[in-house]
Amino acid sequence: MDFTVIICTYNRSGNLPVCLDHLARQEGVEGLDWEVLVVDNNSSDDTRQVVERLAETLPIRIRYSFEAEQGLNNARNHGVNDSGGKYFCYVDDDILVKSDWLAALYEALEQNDADAVGGRIHLDPDIKLPPWVTPEVWGFLGYQDYGEEPFRMDGVVQYPYGGNMSFNRRVVDKIGLFNPKVGRKGQGRKRGELFKGAETDYFHRLAATDDARIFYQPKAIVYHQILPHQLERKYFLTIHYNAGFQKAYYDEKQFGRRLFAVPLFLYPQFARAGGKYLWQLATRGPHRAFRQLMTVGHFLGTMKGYRKAYQEAR
Repeated sequence: MDFTVIICTYNRSGNLPVCLDHLARQEGVEGLDWEVLVVDNNSSDDTRQVVERLAETLPIRIRYSFEAEQGLNNARNHGVNDSGGKYFCYVDDDILVKSDWLAALYEALEQNDADAVGGRIHLDPDIKLPPWVTPEVWGFLGYQDYGEEPFRMDGVVQYPYGGNMSFNRRVVDKIGLFNPKVGRKGQGRKRGELFKGAETDYFHRLAATDDARIFYQPKAIVYHQILPHQLERKYFLTIHYNAGFQKAYYDEKQFGRRLFAVPLFLYPQFARAGGKYLWQLATRGPHRAFRQLMTVGHFLGTMKGYRKAYQEAR
């Protein structure tokens, strides 16, 4: 087996037909032995029936697998363990791949002897974005584009996003599996579920190894179908709040001076962020100030994360 495409899904059976249909249109992979593995992360809808029906009707190899433990990284780890490919990759169930996507990933993995390869993630052009969703927040919708030229990524500042990332199986031998403590739970619609960056920790661990080979392949392009709840302000604010909370909660640094269990240095930073938001609100308007409001929320989440971790440790 050359390649396993892993789709982790939870209660989104309606997304799967179009997602898998695009995978079935791959070109330039005639000599490739590959499969699609759909990991059902304990769905309560008809995910299994949909996958089994599509496996019978589409001209590609599709397998269904079940992971009972909720969490995106639990599903990702299950997919790795149940896959047979020399290479494996992940796409989300709301992703549509271009017809040359798999061939482009395979080419980059082979030619660069790569540990990991990521491609471009564009937003579905048919989706009308509200005016406050400016390009500076597109990344929170999974958008990623480093331009037309391939290059070697550092894995810390530059790394593939989860909607379009692929790996050489030797990476699992190097650094193990994804951390199940981080990342999205369920459908990510509630504050306690919506955690982005489940792959960030993984790439940071990979980058810390000797000669990590992570590459950007601009020819591997996918499109992210934006769901209605992802175009609500609450979604963006929750993402950034939770990012701050998660980073602080798992921070192993010890800070001596605290006020209400929160490190003292955070208070002036929070005040500056709030002041900058009010200034932008007054001078630039609410749409262009929204990104700074997200930063304020990030600080609030960070303070809550440190406070919770400190209280639990006592």
